[in-house]
Amino acid sequence: MFKKLDFFFFGWIINWMYPEYYRPKHGYQRYYILFFHYLIPQKLFRLNPRVNWPVHFTSTVLSPENITKGVLCDPGDNLNNYIQASNGIIFGSNIELGPGVSIISSNHKQDNLREHEKGKPITIGNNVWIGSNATVLPAVNIGNNVIIGANSVVTKDIPSNTIAVGNPCKVIKEKGRYNEDFSKIIFNKKPLEKFESFLNATS
Repeated sequence: MFKKLDFFFFGWIINWMYPEYYRPKHGYQRYYILFFHYLIPQKLFRLNPRVNWPVHFTSTVLSPENITKGVLCDPGDNLNNYIQASNGIIFGSNIELGPGVSIISSNHKQDNLREHEKGKPITIGNNVWIGSNATVLPAVNIGNNVIIGANSVVTKDIPSNTIAVGNPCKVIKEKGRYNEDFSKIIFNKKPLEKFESFLNATS
């Protein structure tokens, strides 16, 4: 009963205010928490106001217009995330960022700290978990089905189906197949057609 009331009173507001928010309808995050801890700080107090998905009030998302993302992925929804997308960040689907994760798409110019260097976007594949306090640096590509260990600094590409840790981050072992069945998830709203191929197959 509480879940239904929660969705009735707060869920429709969350779905309306966050057009890029796609999560399980029930059992992920209570809608009243999203309302008070995310939506109010974002929209009323103007913390990350241009972001179309929930961002925790302790986190920062810069240049959200340069971010593309899939479902089950809300960059900045954990504590103390720092997402800087000046050169673009391409997130896949089913990505979890631990607390304190930083993803930085561009560096300052060495001869002018008021300007950023232009470069390639960061790309992060599907089914990726980035552990707490890890940092992903510019132009990095992280494949599908990857775990990045806590406190790692990702300076180079990480291939698919691997576990990588350290500073600099290096592959330490292969990772088995990701087996979650996304087709069984009842979402808070109908996902777009472009996500169907991901949701109907595991990788």
